[in-house]
Amino acid sequence: MASMITQKAYPISSSSSSSSSSSSSTSRRNYDVFLSFYGKDTRKNFTDHLYAALKRKGINAFRDDEKLERGTFIAAELMEAIEGSKYVIVVLSENYAFSKWCLDELVQILECMKEKGLKVLPIFYYVDPSDVGKQKKTFGKAFLEHEKDPKLSIVIQRWRAALTEVGKIAGWHLYDR
Repeated sequence: MASMITQKAYPISSSSSSSSSSSSSTSRRNYDVFLSFYGKDTRKNFTDHLYAALKRKGINAFRDDEKLERGTFIAAELMEAIEGSKYVIVVLSENYAFSKWCLDELVQILECMKEKGLKVLPIFYYVDPSDVGKQKKTFGKAFLEHEKDPKLSIVIQRWRAALTEVGKIAGWHLYDR
């Protein structure tokens, strides 16, 4: 799998760029790749294997369970890691949209894609891209749950827009081994 990612449309090198030219502030590139995923679905299987493969290739990858400093504010550190990455691999799995955290992260990722040129590489892990983009099947069920909380009405619009957008990005579709 890692070889497909490193050799496909976006070649990922092991050297990091030192700054972003499209931002007024000088944002440092600390990681080649940021991995975004729903842990309960993929952490102990696919994402672990992907992360290990990237590391073997010399690619500096960020995964939330390895690089977070204890005692830091997690949200800020993850957002900095996203902004400090050259690429993001989003592993969209069956229960991804049930996680408010994953959806917030995806919104931030797509904002960085538009504003800073971050490259986003989606992996549709046993889900159809059209179900992601149109919020069908488990993605639709997730939003039925989120919509029960009236405080989320504004953020739900941003989450839906982010899923619609990422569903249109060419990526990899994994349906079988």
